[in-house]
Amino acid sequence: MSSQRGNVARTRPQRHQNAFSFKNDKFDTSVQTKRINAKLHDGVCQHCKEVLEWRVKYSKYKPLSKPKKCVKCLQKTVKDSYHIICKPCACELEVCAKCGKKEEIVIPISSNKLEKTADVESDEISHCRRRNRRFEEEQSDDELDFDLDLNESEDEEQSNHSSYTKNKSPSAKI
Repeated sequence: MSSQRGNVARTRPQRHQNAFSFKNDKFDTSVQTKRINAKLHDGVCQHCKEVLEWRVKYSKYKPLSKPKKCVKCLQKTVKDSYHIICKPCACELEVCAKCGKKEEIVIPISSNKLEKTADVESDEISHCRRRNRRFEEEQSDDELDFDLDLNESEDEEQSNHSSYTKNKSPSAKI
């Protein structure tokens, strides 16, 4: 192909033909890849849906690590990668959540899904904190046992202390 400006017409076919299509989960079988492959792209127009599916297909999709700011409500509520508008604003304004254009939405966002996503997020938070809760429960169990041990040992100490003071004579103070 010539590097001459404007000469983009190519006459020969592709040199190496691909025998097999690319599989994004062939070698990378991580949980993150499985989650990305199973993700449903809703609230976007046809063009944006195709772009997102291409990104997923060729392992170019990168999930968000923290929420982005919505351009409509200016809150950090955008939880989907490559989106600029949060789901509630996109549903209310009936625009594409990725490009912001008022086009036909392929898979609409339903209010039930919004409630379910809130429930899922709270479940994820509770799963993340499960270890901490377990740790706190163990500590509270230990504290209860510890209190019981203290009560028993206090009774023993009081009896030992009283017997010690009885056995101790004033002449032993020298």
